[in-house]
Amino acid sequence: MGLWEDAKNIRDKDPAARSVLEVIILYPGFHVLVTHKLAHFLYRHHRFFLARLVSQLARHITGIEIHPGAKIGHKLFIDHGMGIVFGETTEIGDNCTIYHGVTLGGTGKDTGKRHPTLGDNVLIGAGAKVLGPVYIGDNVRIGAGSVVLKNLPANATAVGVPAEVVRINNQKVCPADDLDQQDIPDIFQQRIAELEARLSRAEARLQGEYPPGPDQLGDPLPPRGD
Repeated sequence: MGLWEDAKNIRDKDPAARSVLEVIILYPGFHVLVTHKLAHFLYRHHRFFLARLVSQLARHITGIEIHPGAKIGHKLFIDHGMGIVFGETTEIGDNCTIYHGVTLGGTGKDTGKRHPTLGDNVLIGAGAKVLGPVYIGDNVRIGAGSVVLKNLPANATAVGVPAEVVRINNQKVCPADDLDQQDIPDIFQQRIAELEARLSRAEARLQGEYPPGPDQLGDPLPPRGD
């Protein structure tokens, strides 16, 4: 697979794309894949200054900043792309979809592996942040605006700040193909509903609407003397 397959993948996934030629000429998500191949080649051959020069020129043209050291698999779909950042030790599997405003970054001045690794068929929603040397399993969906700070298992959805994991009916899915950023549970609303239900039950007990249980009854009164 090569750049032609990358362009066809973008055409197939983006309903606004009318042809492969349109993708090749007009899509910044495709342009940055072209420039990154050159930058990554220079990086692997220790031409670090030239590699960074190419990546920074691409950043000014596309609004997408990919460090030359990042490893990208086949058929990456970057939708819109503005504001995306991939760190030096980032690794991205095949057939992933990443929306604008996403950061695959580090958490400080650590050395060595310090950026995320993505499995295959991963979808990351707009504005999400994945930080540190975490591993994101295959077929994972990360909700828009989420902040991921720990590993995520395969076939899961992560939502929130910091992100928490929920399953989608325990079924294997391919979010990178369906492009759905909305099919995610609202865990905060669920917790509020649970708290409201607990509060209602507590109020009902205090108001005497429920008969007291055995554990709520005190010691019986001693019999009255004659």
